[in-house]
Amino acid sequence: MRIKVLGASNTESLDNGFSSFLIDDILAIDAGSLTRSLTFEAQLRLKAVLVTHPHYDHIRDIPAVAMNFFLRGGTVRICATAAVRDAIANYLLNGALYPRFFEFPARQPALHFAQVEPYQPLQIEGYTILPVPVSHPVPAVSYQVTSPDGKVALFTGDTGPGLADLWSHVSPQLLVIEVTAPSRYEQFAREAKHLTPGLLQQELTSFRDIRRYLPRVLIVHTNPAELPTIESEVAAVARSLECPITISSMGMQVVI
Repeated sequence: MRIKVLGASNTESLDNGFSSFLIDDILAIDAGSLTRSLTFEAQLRLKAVLVTHPHYDHIRDIPAVAMNFFLRGGTVRICATAAVRDAIANYLLNGALYPRFFEFPARQPALHFAQVEPYQPLQIEGYTILPVPVSHPVPAVSYQVTSPDGKVALFTGDTGPGLADLWSHVSPQLLVIEVTAPSRYEQFAREAKHLTPGLLQQELTSFRDIRRYLPRVLIVHTNPAELPTIESEVAAVARSLECPITISSMGMQVVI
């Protein structure tokens, strides 16, 4: 399994993109940086976009991707909960802000919504996708992706602490998990349902207690303005737990 980090930040600039990941060139996790990071041809190779939750920085590029497929007569599958579908239909592709690309009676729709249900696996191009809820202010799911050759990665999306139920359902070789802010913002993180390095350590300890091992960890959704502090604190967590933890960046590629 080859994973390319298209965007890994909670804010955007020339050098920082919103959350988005590409798996083996055909599956995307979240749509914060799809069009800024992929050529037209690469976009058209997508078979599905798995969306974790309906916040703007995770769904923003869906209209632009839809336009590309529309102009070329193709269709891309959007796999998401009903809450995500409603947000896209009501606020992005509502016929006023942008066309309703999933409703073209006279021709093939550019988007096909495939509703996911928690704990109900689905098959896409030989990959097994397992959605499991996480803790966030809006309905949100993580996705465990198992490749045809048995490689397993878990993408939490945005999440706060309290992931014991998630850990009991998954067994990833690679854990892609958010750390939004330094540990001095723990109270804010708890209220906003995000993670800090200190909260990450608690969750990884919980993972080890439940699963009896620790996977490789890739950190995403960081605040670029606080990155030096986050890097230092995450390095301390890695040493304490004796666990390989890497801070992601745009363009990074990881192979399982």
